[in-house]
Amino acid sequence: MSYRLKAITREEHLAFVAAQPSVSHMQVPAWGDVKPDWRAESLGWFDEGDRLVGTGLVLLRPLPKLKRYLAYLPEGPVIDWAAPDLEQWLEPMLAYLKSQRVFSVKMGPPVVTRRWSAEAVKAAIADPQARRLGDVEATAREPRALDIADRLRQMGWQQAEPDGEDGFAAGQPRYVFQVPFAGRSLEEVRRDLNQQWRRNIKKAEKAGVKIVQGGYEDLLAFHQLYVETAERDRFIPRPLAYFQRMWTVLRAEDPDRMRLYLAHHEGEMLAAATMLTVGEHSWYSYGASTSRKREVQPNNALQWRMMSDAYELGAARYDFRGITDTLEEGNHLLGLLRFKVGTGGQAVEYLGEWDYPLNKVLHKALDLYMSRR
Repeated sequence: MSYRLKAITREEHLAFVAAQPSVSHMQVPAWGDVKPDWRAESLGWFDEGDRLVGTGLVLLRPLPKLKRYLAYLPEGPVIDWAAPDLEQWLEPMLAYLKSQRVFSVKMGPPVVTRRWSAEAVKAAIADPQARRLGDVEATAREPRALDIADRLRQMGWQQAEPDGEDGFAAGQPRYVFQVPFAGRSLEEVRRDLNQQWRRNIKKAEKAGVKIVQGGYEDLLAFHQLYVETAERDRFIPRPLAYFQRMWTVLRAEDPDRMRLYLAHHEGEMLAAATMLTVGEHSWYSYGASTSRKREVQPNNALQWRMMSDAYELGAARYDFRGITDTLEEGNHLLGLLRFKVGTGGQAVEYLGEWDYPLNKVLHKALDLYMSRR
């Protein structure tokens, strides 16, 4: 089977996305509007019957002073990754991007390689010998993932290595934590929360913590709390305008695409978070909380409300997004991993991000530039 690739309209792209069980929130047309520093284009794969059978949101960033571009398909493209003719899918994409003066392509195949149950992760955290999650025996493996990785290497794709000591790459996280909902009642999901989580949710209810959905006008209060969180947890916060733009463009595409949740106690906002949904997949996206009144447990209550609402929306899984791969006791991200593990879900490893240098000299120069930043 040979595929034809061409630019498609947003409408065609969105219709294709809507027909899938789910795709990443970074592969919907509106995500391009969230990233104004990049030029976004919707690509479509057509089979011999001229049917649209795959899509990709590609973000293009120009090299300073040169009319050459870096192309990025975060958590995409949306193609048949299990297909025996993977070359027939990827070669037309590379040819098209080369014609658009692209010098390097980065993509993140939405392919799962391994899963670890909450019990396996908990045991690994407790084991002083275990240094990294990737070195721990997985609960389940996806055999086809290794085959896909081998074929990508044969085609000339290179696996991008995580930058940090904690397993987080500059792009999208390779390790995430998900709570599967499919085939389970909400009561069963609640039963799988550990004792601490269930106790904290009860504590929040008893203390009178109220969880409400916010609107555009609440983004400012959310952002103030988020900046406080960034200072405490040592990360660089995004500007308020980023969240306002995200809210406007994602909700214009689908009113349930983005939601904002706020946890109030006695008139004071203690925690807030955003949730994104595409089809049967809901993601906890950005979170914020204050150090005040931790004892009323607003974070557990907030997450439980978001999980319950995601369930009501028909989600097959609730995704806590990135987790650290390191299990070292001194790592400041370990507390966050413990928090997520308490939900009884599973750690999931994806195939990671892959690069294809269309121009090796420029690709190497970019690598060098990125490593010095």
